Amino acid sequence: MVPILDYLLERQISPQWRGMLSALATEFEAQIGRDELRQLMYRVGCRFAAAHQLPACGSTAELGHALNLLWQDMDWGYVELSDEAESLRIVHYCAPLQAFGNPALAWTPAFLEGVYQTWLSALGAQGLSVVQTSEFGADTAIEFRLGRHPV
Repeated sequence: MVPILDYLLERQISPQWRGMLSALATEFEAQIGRDELRQLMYRVGCRFAAAHQLPACGSTAELGHALNLLWQDMDWGYVELSDEAESLRIVHYCAPLQAFGNPALAWTPAFLEGVYQTWLSALGAQGLSVVQTSEFGADTAIEFRLGRHPV
């Protein structure tokens, strides 16, 4: 299944942006350390979320629906949410982060971390933080958790 997913993700990324985004990521990596790149992408995600606010949501199901409407409109994959004992599990699939090249997958998911943190804080999750808990997987999944995390 992985070659099929690779093909579909490759088709999802507009050819006009592939080379430029890859070159941009390579230059970023040459000039900026990975921790700083994660911080930069996190801040970019916060700005993105502030510009694309979510409606009020009364349940996890409503939140999932609102998130997926937004991601679908932008061709940014989809999300699955699940309430767990100590956290909200957020699994984002098919984000076109590979547009920056595979090496950039070490820092580009911080964009989504910033997006989810900003959205969930705006919806009332003050005092809780979103953390990335998996790498970009072969199935295109990236997992995040909203909860109380040790600093």
